[in-house]
Amino acid sequence: MKESVRREPARRTAHRVPQALPRRSRPSRAGTLNTGKLLVPSALTVLAICAGLSAAKFALDGRIHLCVAMIAAAALLDGIDGRVARLLGATTKIGAELDSLADAINFGVAPALTLYVLMLQGNDVGWLLSLIYCCAIVLRLARFNTLIDDDDSPQYTKDFFVGVPAPAAALIAILPIALDQQFGTGWWTSDAFVGGWMTFVALLAVSRLPTASLKSYAVPPNALVLVLIGVALFAAALLTYPYLLMVVAIGIYLAHIPFAWRTKRWVASRPETWDFHPRERRAERRAIRQVRRGRPTKSAARLGLRRPGG
Repeated sequence: MKESVRREPARRTAHRVPQALPRRSRPSRAGTLNTGKLLVPSALTVLAICAGLSAAKFALDGRIHLCVAMIAAAALLDGIDGRVARLLGATTKIGAELDSLADAINFGVAPALTLYVLMLQGNDVGWLLSLIYCCAIVLRLARFNTLIDDDDSPQYTKDFFVGVPAPAAALIAILPIALDQQFGTGWWTSDAFVGGWMTFVALLAVSRLPTASLKSYAVPPNALVLVLIGVALFAAALLTYPYLLMVVAIGIYLAHIPFAWRTKRWVASRPETWDFHPRERRAERRAIRQVRRGRPTKSAARLGLRRPGG
């Protein structure tokens, strides 16, 4: 017999497919755009810091025009960086902290050094007042940061600042420089006036006087043309009479403080009117005044007198 040869079944060998090497993960386009959005507001804040420090440098060099322009540019950049962050949805904690540090440099240190170098050079009392102004601005910024997280305050308080904001305080503080450039040497350039003015602005910054917030104002559609004309006139005046425009703007801002105090006091006594349109508030205020005029005075009521025609 032939021996039967057993054939072992052929083993199937699985062919291993070589695995592809892992590709390096590249950031998506959306992630790059989000990172760019986060950088834009912080970049504006850094530019504001550079403008504030450049103002101090130009003051040391005696270049007054560039010094004032840098302080104004820092105030402008400070006004738009927060709005840009909210518009892009790029509000971050580091951005808020960076903004506070920038405000301390731009509107505390830079104006104080500018006024001391240009108006109070060599005056020890002037240096002390410059330090007081700078510390007042820092305290005002610290209080502002604490009030942001205060959720217990009424809603109508969002329409007002507590005290004069730091950018406005910086522009108000350099009023003696603007007066000197526009009208020449006078009593407004004396050490007593400059030092007293710095102290006055420092008190305004740390005070609890209400000042209007521009965020609460909206331009009605029917007044858009007038606003554009006003912007054009403002630009023309800025190019031709910048210091005179600055003096007028500071005067208008200081004059509005009593009206802001009166408005906040009125709304605080009637918090339900906070959601009313400003036109409705004015109408109600006029109605209240008319009712009060119709009431007899205390002396007339005591004597039993009546108004003529009553």
